[in-house]
Order: sequence, then structure tokens, then C-alpha cells
Amino acid sequence: MSNRILKHLRQDYSKINDFIEIDYTQSTELDALDIEIEKLENNQYVETSDMTFIKRREKMLGIQANSSTETLEFRKKRILNRYRTKPPFTIRYLQEQLDFLIGQGKATSEVDIQNFILSLFVDVENAQLYKEVESLIKMITPANMVYQPKTLITNNISLSENILRRDFTANYLLGSWRLGEKPFATLGQEVVVK
Repeated sequence: MSNRILKHLRQDYSKINDFIEIDYTQSTELDALDIEIEKLENNQYVETSDMTFIKRREKMLGIQANSSTETLEFRKKRILNRYRTKPPFTIRYLQEQLDFLIGQGKATSEVDIQNFILSLFVDVENAQLYKEVESLIKMITPANMVYQPKTLITNNISLSENILRRDFTANYLLGSWRLGEKPFATLGQEVVVK
């Protein structure tokens, strides 16, 4: 974007080549400066930060990120979760954090006050997200309570049973094995029994 300097000078200067070149050079530098200022302003907030500042914040919080499997959006969400984890903690606060991390209705928590047990029912398929939920629970669970994770499985699981048989033939008697001549035993082919 040229003409950032010349428009502030008298009309006569816009016809001089030296001033036109100075305007072009200075305008280019000012445009680059505007971009850097905007980037710096964006990096003041986690939601608009770029990867460089996300890495810096993760280092400050002691988070070991895996850039090959974790998206930038997940990493931002994890940092926000860590910043929001400040005492005092209530069951309502826990539910709000779970809704923020994994979505409305995907997790519920229960407290057994008599036995000091915190149970968490979670429907999450993403391992990194579940790991972050575990981290959240470790941070906010009181020392006198026991945490019991429970999963909610929305899909059906089917089990099947197979029985295989394989013959085993010993090549040596006890104490007569010569190292390297033959294997100690020979295994037969697998046969499906059921």
C-alpha cells in the first residue's frame, strides 16, 4: 500500500522520483510493521494466538504437546482449561469445565459424599481429550476424595470366542538340549477347535 507518506506532504513532492521511492520503501516497512503489531495483539489472547505463542504458553504451563497428533484448536482449548482451573472447585464448576472441554452432555459427574468418591461418566473417543479430562480431575479433586472413572459406551460391543489348538513336540529330554542344534520344541499347525 503506497502513498502512506506522500499524502501527508505537499502536492509538489509527489512528482519527484526520490520522494516516490522513499514513499514506496517507507510504506512497505509500515505495512510490515502493521502486520507484526496485529500479530502481537492477536497473541495476547489464547483464542487468537499463533503456534509460536501456543508453544510458549505450553512451556510456561509445563504441557508436553504432541504436534503430530494434536490440533492447534485442541492445544488452545487445553491451555484455556489450565488457566481456568483455579480454586475453589465445586461440582458445578467441574461440569462446566467438562462441557467446555468435550461438549454438552458428553460427561456427567457424581459425588458419593458418604464414601468420599467422585465418579465421572465420560463419552469420549479422542485419547488426547480424555487425557486432558484426567489432568483436570487430578488438579481439582480434593485430597480426601477418591476418583473413579467410568466410561459411557454408546455403541454396542460384541464378543466372540475362538479356541485354537496347537501340538507341542519336545525335541530333547530334560538336560540333553544342545544349544543351536535344534529348537527346544517344535510347534504344530494351529487348529480351530471352536
